Amino acid sequence: MSQRLLTNAGLATLAGNDAPYGLIEDGALAIDGGRIAWAGKAADLPQCFANIPAEDQGGSLITPGLIDCHTHVIFGGDRAKEFEMRLQGASYEDVARAGGGIVSTVTATRAASEDELLAAALPRVDALIGEGVTTLEIKSGYGLDLDTEVRMLRAARRIGEARPVQVVTTFLGAHAVPAAYKGRADDYLTDICLPALKAAHEQGLVDAVDGFCEGIAFSPVQIAKVFDKAKELGLPVKLHAEQLSNLGGAALAASYGALSADHVEYLDEAGVKAMAAAGTVAVLLPGAFYTLRETQLPPLDLLRKHKVPMALATDCNPGTSPLTSLLLTMNMGCTLFRMTPEEALAGVTREAARALGLSDQGTLEAGKVADLAVWNVAHPAELSYRIGFNALKTRIFGGSE
Repeated sequence: MSQRLLTNAGLATLAGNDAPYGLIEDGALAIDGGRIAWAGKAADLPQCFANIPAEDQGGSLITPGLIDCHTHVIFGGDRAKEFEMRLQGASYEDVARAGGGIVSTVTATRAASEDELLAAALPRVDALIGEGVTTLEIKSGYGLDLDTEVRMLRAARRIGEARPVQVVTTFLGAHAVPAAYKGRADDYLTDICLPALKAAHEQGLVDAVDGFCEGIAFSPVQIAKVFDKAKELGLPVKLHAEQLSNLGGAALAASYGALSADHVEYLDEAGVKAMAAAGTVAVLLPGAFYTLRETQLPPLDLLRKHKVPMALATDCNPGTSPLTSLLLTMNMGCTLFRMTPEEALAGVTREAARALGLSDQGTLEAGKVADLAVWNVAHPAELSYRIGFNALKTRIFGGSE
């Protein structure tokens, strides 16, 4: 059906009207050719849409389809044993230095075929889709060699073919230093990471480039080498920054016009100002904060003060955020980080789209892609308020269910 008319619904447009959530009561939304043709109060429906058969939503709430803008959903194995280690007092750094952490997932991922990686990821993706997710970012970074990094990205592309979801791929070769290059991070970048990025880009597998800027990973100077290559290839960048310490990664990312800086618990005001000037989104990841039992909160007051957009994401990964619920992520954003429910919903729609550079998603406005979520709730705040409850009624992807 190329044309649809959804009626008798509240519209949380997340667009620029004065109402909280951009909320329109007694709304209607017209779809034409997979895009939103009109959204507004039903009483104001233009005559050109009046002959489309109305689909009564029974007073449900319509929001943009949810966007999970930071995931590591493709990986081999699991890290449940490390979960036990952390509960017994080991820190993230302790686990990593003992040969665990990212490197342990690398071993399992290298041993998995592309089909096996896809098959393992699909249940996680299905859980996200089942909560109204219509766009999903997926990173590489558990290969740390050319063949596996490319294999992960191919599996990510196949998710978008196997399921009705848009996949945005991110090359994360600068995620950790593999064991064979211990103490030789610069050599790893030169020998493996940058050639793998070039090869993946040549195969059309890369939409953006990421890195992990921390003492246990890569320095700002080393990340700059990766970003220089991304710039040369015409690819946007983003960065895992200020999660465990403040190395100035967010400011570095902003200097490259980064789409986002992610985690940012240790971000200072200078970094916030740099992000604000560059339009770089702060992607907050409460799942990792929760799993690692961190205490350093991201600087929400500074981000608000300087009007830095804030997105939310699951950070779905086997070690530090084995989370496949964006609704729970919204609740965590509110309860752990003190975000408002409106900030949380914007964080998984409008601002998440911005963090991925997707200008045609994230709000209910004419011309945007008709990716929608219809909810059995009376008010948008319920989406963040409930814990472990999925109120999704209907998910619409590109205008179709």
